[in-house]
Amino acid sequence: MRILAVGAHPDDIEIVAAGTLIRFKEEGHDVYICHALNGDKGHYHIPPDELAKTRIAEAKEAGELMGAEVFTLGLSDAELIAEDLQTRGLFIDAIRRSQPDLIITHNPEDYMPDHVATSKLVRDAAFCASLPHFKTEYPAFDSVPPIYYMDTLAGIGFQPEEYVDISGAMELKAKMLACHRSQVSWMQEHDHVDLIGMMKLQCNFRGLQCGVQYAEGFISARIYPSIKPARLLP
Repeated sequence: MRILAVGAHPDDIEIVAAGTLIRFKEEGHDVYICHALNGDKGHYHIPPDELAKTRIAEAKEAGELMGAEVFTLGLSDAELIAEDLQTRGLFIDAIRRSQPDLIITHNPEDYMPDHVATSKLVRDAAFCASLPHFKTEYPAFDSVPPIYYMDTLAGIGFQPEEYVDISGAMELKAKMLACHRSQVSWMQEHDHVDLIGMMKLQCNFRGLQCGVQYAEGFISARIYPSIKPARLLP
Protein backbone atom coordinates (compact mmCIF):
# COMPACT_ATOMS: atom_id res chain seq x y z
CA MET A 1 0.00 0.00 0.00
CA ARG A 2 0.86 3.67 -0.24
CA ILE A 3 0.36 5.58 3.02
CA LEU A 4 0.05 9.37 3.19
CA ALA A 5 0.28 11.09 6.58
CA VAL A 6 -0.69 14.78 6.54
CA GLY A 7 0.21 16.93 9.52
CA ALA A 8 -0.20 20.64 10.00
CA HIS A 9 3.35 21.22 11.28
CA PRO A 10 6.64 19.41 10.69
CA ASP A 11 6.63 17.56 14.03
CA ASP A 12 2.95 16.62 14.37
CA ILE A 13 3.20 13.24 12.69
CA GLU A 14 6.19 12.18 14.80
CA ILE A 15 4.32 12.91 18.03
CA VAL A 16 1.22 10.77 17.48
CA ALA A 17 1.56 8.62 14.35
CA ALA A 18 5.20 7.90 13.48
CA GLY A 19 5.21 4.53 15.22
CA THR A 20 2.42 3.33 12.95
CA LEU A 21 4.22 4.66 9.88
CA ILE A 22 7.34 2.77 10.96
CA ARG A 23 5.22 -0.38 11.22
CA PHE A 24 3.85 0.22 7.72
CA LYS A 25 7.37 0.72 6.39
CA GLU A 26 8.60 -2.47 8.06
CA GLU A 27 5.81 -4.35 6.30
CA GLY A 28 7.05 -3.09 2.94
CA HIS A 29 4.57 -0.28 2.28
CA ASP A 30 5.46 3.13 0.82
CA VAL A 31 5.14 6.02 3.28
CA TYR A 32 4.73 9.71 2.46
CA ILE A 33 4.72 12.47 5.08
CA CYS A 34 3.27 15.84 4.08
CA HIS A 35 3.37 19.00 6.20
CA ALA A 36 0.87 21.69 5.30
CA LEU A 37 2.78 24.43 7.08
CA ASN A 38 6.44 25.35 7.27
CA GLY A 39 6.48 25.87 11.05
CA ASP A 40 7.67 29.48 10.80
CA LYS A 41 6.06 30.76 14.01
CA GLY A 42 7.01 28.08 16.54
CA HIS A 43 9.94 29.71 18.32
CA TYR A 44 10.85 32.66 20.51
CA HIS A 45 14.30 33.47 19.11
CA ILE A 46 14.64 32.13 15.54
CA PRO A 47 13.08 34.51 12.97
CA PRO A 48 10.31 33.10 10.73
CA ASP A 49 12.25 32.78 7.45
CA GLU A 50 15.16 31.02 9.12
CA LEU A 51 12.84 28.90 11.26
CA ALA A 52 10.90 27.65 8.24
CA LYS A 53 14.11 26.42 6.61
CA THR A 54 15.24 24.85 9.88
CA ARG A 55 12.00 23.00 10.46
CA ILE A 56 11.75 21.67 6.91
CA ALA A 57 15.32 20.37 7.24
CA GLU A 58 14.49 18.76 10.60
CA ALA A 59 11.45 17.06 9.07
CA LYS A 60 13.44 15.63 6.20
CA GLU A 61 16.09 14.38 8.62
CA ALA A 62 13.40 12.61 10.65
CA GLY A 63 11.83 11.10 7.55
CA GLU A 64 15.16 9.74 6.36
CA LEU A 65 15.51 7.74 9.57
CA MET A 66 12.55 5.59 8.58
CA GLY A 67 12.84 5.87 4.81
CA ALA A 68 9.74 8.01 4.22
CA GLU A 69 9.36 10.60 1.49
CA VAL A 70 8.79 13.98 3.17
CA PHE A 71 7.39 17.07 1.48
CA THR A 72 5.77 20.35 2.54
CA LEU A 73 3.07 22.59 1.10
CA GLY A 74 5.01 25.57 2.46
CA LEU A 75 2.16 27.56 4.01
CA SER A 76 2.66 29.78 7.07
CA ASP A 77 1.64 28.87 10.60
CA ALA A 78 -1.70 30.22 11.91
CA GLU A 79 -2.73 31.33 8.40
CA LEU A 80 -4.40 28.13 7.18
CA ILE A 81 -7.97 28.70 5.99
CA ALA A 82 -9.95 25.54 5.31
CA GLU A 83 -12.35 27.19 2.85
CA ASP A 84 -9.66 28.77 0.65
CA LEU A 85 -9.93 27.26 -2.84
CA GLN A 86 -6.25 27.70 -3.71
CA THR A 87 -5.23 25.95 -0.49
CA ARG A 88 -7.66 23.13 -1.22
CA GLY A 89 -5.90 22.70 -4.54
CA LEU A 90 -2.55 22.25 -2.76
CA PHE A 91 -4.03 19.50 -0.61
CA ILE A 92 -5.59 17.85 -3.65
CA ASP A 93 -2.20 17.78 -5.33
CA ALA A 94 -0.60 16.27 -2.22
CA ILE A 95 -3.05 13.40 -2.56
CA ARG A 96 -2.75 13.10 -6.33
CA ARG A 97 1.03 13.19 -6.07
CA SER A 98 1.26 10.35 -3.53
CA GLN A 99 -1.80 8.34 -4.71
CA PRO A 100 -2.45 6.87 -1.25
CA ASP A 101 -4.40 3.77 -0.35
CA LEU A 102 -4.78 5.24 3.14
CA ILE A 103 -4.51 8.75 4.62
CA ILE A 104 -3.69 9.60 8.24
CA THR A 105 -4.35 13.12 9.51
CA HIS A 106 -5.52 15.22 12.47
CA ASN A 107 -8.71 14.65 14.40
CA PRO A 108 -11.35 17.28 13.44
CA GLU A 109 -11.58 18.42 17.07
CA ASP A 110 -7.90 18.82 17.88
CA TYR A 111 -6.60 21.58 20.11
CA MET A 112 -5.50 24.32 17.71
CA PRO A 113 -6.81 25.92 14.49
CA ASP A 114 -4.04 24.70 12.15
CA HIS A 115 -4.79 21.08 13.09
CA VAL A 116 -8.55 21.55 12.68
CA ALA A 117 -8.16 23.25 9.29
CA THR A 118 -5.75 20.56 8.10
CA SER A 119 -8.23 17.85 9.05
CA LYS A 120 -11.05 19.49 7.08
CA LEU A 121 -8.85 20.20 4.09
CA VAL A 122 -7.69 16.58 3.94
CA ARG A 123 -11.27 15.33 4.14
CA ASP A 124 -12.45 17.69 1.39
CA ALA A 125 -9.41 17.13 -0.81
CA ALA A 126 -9.65 13.33 -0.55
CA PHE A 127 -12.96 13.48 -2.41
CA CYS A 128 -12.13 16.35 -4.76
CA ALA A 129 -8.87 14.67 -5.85
CA SER A 130 -10.98 12.09 -7.69
CA LEU A 131 -12.79 14.70 -9.81
CA PRO A 132 -11.22 14.83 -13.30
CA HIS A 133 -12.55 18.32 -14.03
CA PHE A 134 -11.00 19.77 -10.86
CA LYS A 135 -7.78 20.81 -12.56
CA THR A 136 -4.53 21.04 -10.59
CA GLU A 137 -0.87 20.32 -11.31
CA TYR A 138 -1.38 16.55 -11.06
CA PRO A 139 -4.03 14.45 -12.84
CA ALA A 140 -7.08 13.15 -10.98
CA PHE A 141 -6.64 10.22 -8.60
CA ASP A 142 -8.95 7.33 -9.44
CA SER A 143 -10.29 6.58 -5.96
CA VAL A 144 -11.36 8.20 -2.67
CA PRO A 145 -8.93 6.86 -0.06
CA PRO A 146 -10.00 6.00 3.49
CA ILE A 147 -8.97 8.43 6.21
CA TYR A 148 -7.84 7.67 9.74
CA TYR A 149 -7.77 10.41 12.36
CA MET A 150 -4.74 10.24 14.64
CA ASP A 151 -4.64 11.04 18.35
CA THR A 152 -4.84 14.56 19.71
CA LEU A 153 -1.98 16.15 21.63
CA ALA A 154 -2.05 14.64 25.14
CA GLY A 155 -5.06 12.55 24.06
CA ILE A 156 -7.59 15.19 25.11
CA GLY A 157 -11.11 14.36 23.93
CA PHE A 158 -9.99 11.37 21.88
CA GLN A 159 -11.04 7.77 22.45
CA PRO A 160 -9.37 5.46 19.92
CA GLU A 161 -11.40 2.88 18.03
CA GLU A 162 -8.31 1.08 16.73
CA TYR A 163 -4.84 0.67 18.22
CA VAL A 164 -1.46 -0.10 16.70
CA ASP A 165 1.21 -1.79 18.84
CA ILE A 166 4.33 0.35 18.37
CA SER A 167 6.41 -1.16 21.19
CA GLY A 168 9.10 -2.29 18.73
CA ALA A 169 9.03 1.06 16.92
CA MET A 170 9.29 3.36 19.94
CA GLU A 171 13.07 3.77 19.86
CA LEU A 172 13.03 4.93 16.23
CA LYS A 173 9.93 7.07 16.79
CA ALA A 174 11.71 8.88 19.65
CA LYS A 175 14.78 9.44 17.45
CA MET A 176 12.58 10.91 14.74
CA LEU A 177 10.93 13.32 17.17
CA ALA A 178 14.33 14.28 18.59
CA CYS A 179 15.31 15.49 15.10
CA HIS A 180 12.89 18.37 15.63
CA ARG A 181 15.35 20.17 17.87
CA SER A 182 13.80 23.61 17.42
CA GLN A 183 10.44 22.28 18.64
CA VAL A 184 11.82 20.36 21.59
CA SER A 185 13.19 23.68 22.87
CA TRP A 186 10.05 25.64 21.85
CA MET A 187 7.72 23.29 23.73
CA GLN A 188 9.94 23.52 26.80
CA GLU A 189 9.91 27.33 26.72
CA HIS A 190 6.36 27.96 25.48
CA ASP A 191 4.42 25.11 27.14
CA HIS A 192 6.89 23.96 29.85
CA VAL A 193 6.63 20.46 28.39
CA ASP A 194 9.24 17.78 27.75
CA LEU A 195 8.02 16.94 24.24
CA ILE A 196 9.69 13.55 23.94
CA GLY A 197 8.71 12.58 27.47
CA MET A 198 5.10 13.62 26.84
CA MET A 199 5.02 11.59 23.62
CA LYS A 200 6.29 8.46 25.39
CA LEU A 201 3.82 8.91 28.24
CA GLN A 202 0.89 9.22 25.85
CA CYS A 203 1.96 6.14 23.87
CA ASN A 204 2.44 4.25 27.14
CA PHE A 205 -1.09 5.18 28.20
CA ARG A 206 -2.55 4.06 24.85
CA GLY A 207 -0.56 0.85 25.27
CA LEU A 208 -2.07 0.35 28.70
CA GLN A 209 -5.52 0.61 27.14
CA CYS A 210 -4.86 -2.23 24.69
CA GLY A 211 -2.46 -4.45 26.66
CA VAL A 212 0.94 -3.59 25.16
CA GLN A 213 3.84 -1.40 26.24
CA TYR A 214 3.35 1.37 23.68
CA ALA A 215 0.55 2.04 21.21
CA GLU A 216 -0.95 4.71 18.97
CA GLY A 217 -4.69 5.21 18.65
CA PHE A 218 -6.85 6.06 15.65
CA ILE A 219 -10.45 6.64 14.59
CA SER A 220 -11.67 5.70 11.12
CA ALA A 221 -13.47 8.50 9.32
CA ARG A 222 -16.92 7.19 8.44
CA ILE A 223 -17.16 8.85 5.05
CA TYR A 224 -18.83 7.51 1.93
CA PRO A 225 -17.41 6.19 -0.38
CA SER A 226 -14.06 5.61 1.30
CA ILE A 227 -15.02 3.04 3.97
CA LYS A 228 -13.34 -0.34 3.56
CA PRO A 229 -14.63 -3.65 5.05
CA ALA A 230 -11.26 -4.64 6.52
CA ARG A 231 -8.63 -3.51 9.00
CA LEU A 232 -6.05 -1.40 7.18
CA LEU A 233 -3.74 -0.43 10.05
CA PRO A 234 -0.74 -2.66 10.92
